[in-house]
Amino acid sequence: MDATYFKHTCFVCYQDDEDGYTQLIRVTDAERYSEIKEDLDNLIKLGVQIESITTDGHKSALKAIKKALPDVLVQRCLVHIQRMCLLWLTRFPKHRAGLELRELVLMLLKIKSKNDRLFWIAELDKWYSVHQDYLQEKTFNLNTGRYWYTHKLLRRSYLTIKRALPNMFHYLNNSKIPSTTNGIEGFFSHLKNHLDIHRGLTVEHRINFIKMVHLFV
Repeated sequence: MDATYFKHTCFVCYQDDEDGYTQLIRVTDAERYSEIKEDLDNLIKLGVQIESITTDGHKSALKAIKKALPDVLVQRCLVHIQRMCLLWLTRFPKHRAGLELRELVLMLLKIKSKNDRLFWIAELDKWYSVHQDYLQEKTFNLNTGRYWYTHKLLRRSYLTIKRALPNMFHYLNNSKIPSTTNGIEGFFSHLKNHLDIHRGLTVEHRINFIKMVHLFV
């Protein structure tokens, strides 16, 4: 499952990875817990058998999945984790900690076996043991007494990986579980290409057009 935005319209999509069939779409204005929970409940009522869900890790989606499908495996999209971390780390980190973490992040999509996973996690743990103090450095405002973490984007990158880690490698135990949401993102690109051709549509016509294109994809 994934979502994309067409100007002020949010398009949430639930797709079967095996055949690319779109099980359900929702046109809304944001990714909301109540709506995603309702979507998942409806899929269950329709008799859809859900083994796992690959998602980018949006908080509303994770909360809804946990509530509606507590026993279903949640695979975090590796491309999304990689993309966000590379954005925060920048192309040319100034400190050794950033350079080394960036190298580890670039390895994510190359993890194809359990041995690869064990090696990568061991390298991540080694990185943390070396740079733990650097991550904890704080900058203080002497006037207010408040502080913030000095290397907040590096810290954010590491914590994003650390929190996602329990759900990053389910695909290694089941080849049917996709490690990314690339299939659905390709579907979104297809829709956006069609919309670019019809740029003058009103919001209502845009929504109807999206639904029509979806039927023929």
